[in-house]
Amino acid sequence: MPGGEARGNPPGTFLKLESGDFLKKNKIYPMWFLLVPLALYSVFFLLPSILGIGYSFTDWNSRSMGEVNFVGLQNYIEIFTSDKDYLSGIGHTLMFTVISNIVKLIPALFLAIMLNESIRGKGLYRTLLYLPSILPYVIIGILFTSILNYNNGMLNMVLEFLHLDFLKQKWLSDLNVVWKSIFGVDAWRGVGYVMTIFIAGLSTIPRSYYEAAQIDGANFWQRLRYVTLPMISGSVMINLVFGITYGLKVFDIIYVLTNGGPGHATEVITTYSYQLYSSGHYGMSTALNTILLLITAVVGVLIVKNMSKQEVQQ
Repeated sequence: MPGGEARGNPPGTFLKLESGDFLKKNKIYPMWFLLVPLALYSVFFLLPSILGIGYSFTDWNSRSMGEVNFVGLQNYIEIFTSDKDYLSGIGHTLMFTVISNIVKLIPALFLAIMLNESIRGKGLYRTLLYLPSILPYVIIGILFTSILNYNNGMLNMVLEFLHLDFLKQKWLSDLNVVWKSIFGVDAWRGVGYVMTIFIAGLSTIPRSYYEAAQIDGANFWQRLRYVTLPMISGSVMINLVFGITYGLKVFDIIYVLTNGGPGHATEVITTYSYQLYSSGHYGMSTALNTILLLITAVVGVLIVKNMSKQEVQQ
């Protein structure tokens, strides 16, 4: 009689244990679990990306009639030399990525610190600040296009009511103001989400650390620098990764507010790519997307290396 049954275990127990040990020993089960997600990733992401890179070296367009010709680096040369100023779109994308992170991370951090204290109604404040982040961009675009309208928008009407007419602006059509408006709307939507991640990090810091720092005479800024920021470095990195990824592929917020205007003042890589694809220049569109892919890959590698160094130091 098998050992498992001889000890009074139910029949078949030995076989189950033996088969389980075999699976664990030979590491068969993780491979089976990986097959389905790996297949989905390959079909819906990896394969389209490879095909897109391939098409970026062709003259694929709406008039090709099924005939696609290899043109080498012609699409990329046109992007960097064309009078349509695609380079400004690349520059705007990088600028948006940097500034949008700054205008969200800093206010979100101080809001998180404030709402992590024992203040009355902090749950309500957290909810109100987080709510905009769940609104669709289409709704946000309609809302703020109306609010920021020069002639009958709510913002200019309030300024006029308060006799602050000199502050009235063409918020979405003035070249000197339009980017400020975009950053403001983007911050309004995103600060609450970033704040929530910071609050999660702050809640893990023992109060005794702050008490010890206060006993040593540390002021708010010293506690922030030497206690808070080192302890929430993980939350900072998460917000940076999400923010940089969002900034590089930004499309919705710009499309619904300005559609790249006035002129081409707020065009980014994705809006240029969308326009090219809509007009039937598929090869050029995929070339722009390939450039965006390369920029994202380089930034991603730098972030991963930085995170690895931080883990080693910790």
